[in-house]
Amino acid sequence: MILRDVIPSPALREYIRKHQIIRFRFGAGGAVPNKVYSPRPEHCLVFCLREPQRIGYEGLMPQSLPKCTLTGQHTTVTTRYVARDFWILQIVLQPSALYRLTGIPSYELTNTYIDAEAIWGKDIRAAHEQMCNCEDIEETIRIAEAFLEKVVRQPRRNVHSVDTISAVILNQHQPVSIDRLAHHACLSPRQFHRKFMERMGIGPKLFDKVVRFEKAFRMKNAYPHLDWLSIALACGYYDHQHLAKDYKDFTNLSPTHFYETDTKAPERRFGLSET
Repeated sequence: MILRDVIPSPALREYIRKHQIIRFRFGAGGAVPNKVYSPRPEHCLVFCLREPQRIGYEGLMPQSLPKCTLTGQHTTVTTRYVARDFWILQIVLQPSALYRLTGIPSYELTNTYIDAEAIWGKDIRAAHEQMCNCEDIEETIRIAEAFLEKVVRQPRRNVHSVDTISAVILNQHQPVSIDRLAHHACLSPRQFHRKFMERMGIGPKLFDKVVRFEKAFRMKNAYPHLDWLSIALACGYYDHQHLAKDYKDFTNLSPTHFYETDTKAPERRFGLSET
């Protein structure tokens, strides 16, 4: 089993935050656990290299994901149904990189996904086929990066001040002033919100909320002995109640109940967790 983050090559770091290698192999006996996938501040390009995974949204039947998938910003929990031989390379993009590379307004992909072949056609199909015929992780990443280097040489949209500010929100440890960020972007609050929606898929306040929620989620996994108040304060919440409200908004569960749900995730079978 592999759950590993890899830093991209220097040529790609303007657009790529990290590569995530996720590889599970379950035996023939017993059911394969599902993954309740929490909201997180990310757009991704996902290569499925073995058996396909399915995704379930609340109230809808699960459906198979494309072999190469572009996923937008999610603000709701999804259920990922993994296969017995499960291997994906997930490319986590820098804030607004999805918009810059594709020209698609990011709000069109919020809480959904598209087939990446619709954007990059035979080039991404050829890269995917090469990766599927490879067992070596480093070589798999090399193939993916060779494809990505071609893509980033021809971005469809230029960099904007909002891109830098979204990265500030992503890396902050305390609540931010949206009006102050709009001022730094030399935009009115309304213009800032509209431009942020175009490039990130959701508004800046909601993005900040997702950022803090994910920090709390990962901190609890890393330090399960910590109480929720300590986690709330460390992640920029005023108190436990504000943290609990975000958990309710994003997952419909309390922090404790969602943590208990995550302890049944596929990676837990191998003694690992998302931290």
